[in-house]
Amino acid sequence: MESLAPLIAASINAGTPLMLAALGLLINEKSGVVNLGAEGMMLVAAIVGFATTVHTGSVTFGFAAGAAAGMVLAGFFALLTVWLGTNQYATGLALSLFGAGASAYIGISYVGNSLSNGKFSIPVLGDIPFVGTALFKQHPTVYLSILLCGAIIWFLYRTRAGLILRAVGESPSSAHSLGYNVRRIRLAALLFGGACCGMAGAFLSLVYTPLWVEGMVAGRGWIALALTTFATWRPARVLMGAYLFGGVTILTFHMQGIGVPIASQLLSMLPYLATIVVLVLISRNVNWIKLNMPASLGKNFNPH
Repeated sequence: MESLAPLIAASINAGTPLMLAALGLLINEKSGVVNLGAEGMMLVAAIVGFATTVHTGSVTFGFAAGAAAGMVLAGFFALLTVWLGTNQYATGLALSLFGAGASAYIGISYVGNSLSNGKFSIPVLGDIPFVGTALFKQHPTVYLSILLCGAIIWFLYRTRAGLILRAVGESPSSAHSLGYNVRRIRLAALLFGGACCGMAGAFLSLVYTPLWVEGMVAGRGWIALALTTFATWRPARVLMGAYLFGGVTILTFHMQGIGVPIASQLLSMLPYLATIVVLVLISRNVNWIKLNMPASLGKNFNPH
C-alpha cells in the first residue's frame, strides 16, 4: 500500500497533460473542426513556456506564455481552415510538423537547463495517510484541470452558448441560417483548444519533467486526439481516459525500475499500443461512433 500511493499520484500527474490537451481538442471537435496539430502546438508551448520561466523565474508566466503560443498557432490554423477553406487534416499535419521543427530550433540553447520543482501539498488533506500522498500533493495545475473538466461539462450541457457550439458542430448551415456566425464560433473554439494544448505542453516542461528536451511531448498530442474518440466526445470520459493512459505510462516506468525482464523499448511501446487497441475496439462499433460524433466533424463551412 505504501508503494501504491506514489504510483497513483504519478499516474494522475502523467495523465494531466493528456487531459488538458484532449479537453481542448474536444471543444474543437464539438464545433466541427479536427485539429491534428496538437503535437506541434504542445511542443512549441513547451519550449516557449520553459524559456519564459528561465528568463522571468515565474512558472505562472511560463504557463501563460505556453497558452499564448498555443493560441497563436491555433489562430493560424483557424485562418487557413475556417476562412481560407484548406483541408483540416492536411493543415493539422503540417502544423504538427512545423511545431516539431520550430520547437527544436528555438530550444537549441535551452537543452541541458532544468528548473527547480517545489513540493506541493494541500494543508491537512496532504497529511492523511495514503490518500494524502495519492491525491493531495499534486501541482495546482492538476486540480485546475479537474475544475476545467467540470466547467466544460457545465458549459456544453447547461448553457445556451454550449448548445450553440454543439449545434454548429452538428449542422453549421442550420446555425448560420439562424443568424449565428459559424466562423467566429469555430475560431473561439480553436483558440480555446490552442490554449489548452499550450497549457498541456507547458505542464510537461515546467512540472512533469521539468526541463527541455527536443521532442519531449513524445506522441502525447496524438494520444490526446485518440482520447477524444475513446471518450466519445464526453468530458467526464476524457478525465477517466487520461488518467488510465497516465497509469499505463507510469506502469511501464515502474516495471523498468523493478527490473521486469522485458526490453525497455517494448515497455515504452505500451501506452501507444494501448491507444491502438482502444481505437480498434471502438471502431468495431461504427454506429456507436456515428451516434456520438459531431455530424460536421472535419467538414469546412462556407457561408457564401
